[in-house]
Amino acid sequence: MKRLHALIVALAAGLCAAAHAQAPPQVLVMLRAAPPHLHAADGYAAAYVASPDETARMHVARELARQYGLQLIDNWPMPALGVDCFVMRVGAGSSASDMAQALSHDARVESAEPRQTFHTLASNDPLYALQPVATHWHIAELHALATGKNIAIAEVDSGVDAAQPDLAGQIVEQRNFVDDGTYRAELHGTEVAGIIVAREGNGVGIVGVAPRARLLALRACWQLADGSASAACDSFTLAKALQYALEKHVRIINLSLTGPDDRLLRRLLDAALAGHVTVVGAVDDTAADGGFPASYPGVLAVAGEHANVRRGHAWLAPAEDIPTTQPGARWNLVNGSSFAAAEVSGLVALLHELSPDLTPAQLRDALHARSALGFASLRPMTIDACAAVAQLSHRCTCGCAATHASLGVPRR
Repeated sequence: MKRLHALIVALAAGLCAAAHAQAPPQVLVMLRAAPPHLHAADGYAAAYVASPDETARMHVARELARQYGLQLIDNWPMPALGVDCFVMRVGAGSSASDMAQALSHDARVESAEPRQTFHTLASNDPLYALQPVATHWHIAELHALATGKNIAIAEVDSGVDAAQPDLAGQIVEQRNFVDDGTYRAELHGTEVAGIIVAREGNGVGIVGVAPRARLLALRACWQLADGSASAACDSFTLAKALQYALEKHVRIINLSLTGPDDRLLRRLLDAALAGHVTVVGAVDDTAADGGFPASYPGVLAVAGEHANVRRGHAWLAPAEDIPTTQPGARWNLVNGSSFAAAEVSGLVALLHELSPDLTPAQLRDALHARSALGFASLRPMTIDACAAVAQLSHRCTCGCAATHASLGVPRR
């Protein structure tokens, strides 16, 4: 019966993918903009305050569309890159790759690329005792030192149910970057959010790794109609969400998704990393290099502890039978690197609270820390959350004697 269900789900997913593949191809065309001075409007609803030369760029975009036989369908300013991004639909008989290459040679165009698809990485009470981080990471003891208080995390994902009992009051912003109507609650986004910031001590559900962090739920993906938590995204929706996260000066960006290498997203990731934003990406076990953006230099790539990844390629965290939130007053067990990445995003928030001026090098040193807590099965890149917190807090935790012996941390 399970195999039949899996076959039905796989067929449904295949039909959704086929339908998406048949959609007219689109290209993203970047035009140079004035120095960054665009800011989200007070009543933000997927719109920005226009810059003085917006009309001129729109004129150029329309002329390009006319000249190359394209249809202009959308645009978005990317002040972090000094460009405006225009979405154009490619006509019948032309490929997005060929059109992007032709546009790239036009002097009016800063750069152009095909609009690419991405997908999330999930496989489908008081539940605290069931949480792997409760036992492996001793999360209750870590929360005596840090809870991620006031650390801003951008979750770029599908929609989050902010009314879910474990998430009520935990989401500081919800923004929609998908052109399919209004913001909506969806499975994958809600599951990832619960792992990061679920409320602590409310008598229901689970405890987030960073329950007092400030979570921005940025909807750049949409749930597929196959009955699973699978969600799809594309390079334009992701770019809009990343640009917004940069404007909001978040400390951490969680990307529990994967897709093809993409130039526009690489540039936005570079802007984030240059600003010492920690970008956490979920590893795609089916991709030789772990998939993009996890494979991109500077991104904190996270895989499940039992994933088949090359030694040294990724940080490892629990990823099997993780209890978490779902839309409505529901909870369930989930599996996949999406959720391992969410755990690490929460842990990074704890470390940023302990060390507000934490540099990327110091963060990676802390994640490399290893205490002598008796985890004989730990592999070289498996994260020891207790040792990481002890190193930055200079306090004993998770078994003071063991931490003291391995890290030279004074007893307090």
